Amino acid sequence: MRPASFVGIALFLALGCKSKPPPEEEGKKLTAGVVQREIKKGMSGAEVIEALGSPNIVTGDENGNEVWTYERYARDVETKSSGYWVIFLWGTKEAAKGSTRSFTVVIHFDKEKRVERFGYHVVTM
Repeated sequence: MRPASFVGIALFLALGCKSKPPPEEEGKKLTAGVVQREIKKGMSGAEVIEALGSPNIVTGDENGNEVWTYERYARDVETKSSGYWVIFLWGTKEAAKGSTRSFTVVIHFDKEKRVERFGYHVVTM
């Protein structure tokens, strides 16, 4: 094997193994501001879906009325990396720290399938 081939293979392996970050989640952004601004008592389910997208969970309450639950999780990660060269190979060390946030919205509907009440909760861990 010629030296140029070895260099080409080493570069291909070093560059080809790096993964791309996942694409940003498409769809509606679910935040406390969006819920406060968009969701109002008396809205229909179709209007809620237009504002927030489809719920994660649909259940019923003690009266048989629908309850929609939206749940979103986010993880903020800060990484530090350092690298080094050994002949034609690149190595890295990474350290990561971060936090996890959960955001839950619960919407209660009345017998006419209109928003009766709603609430949300944010937890950071």
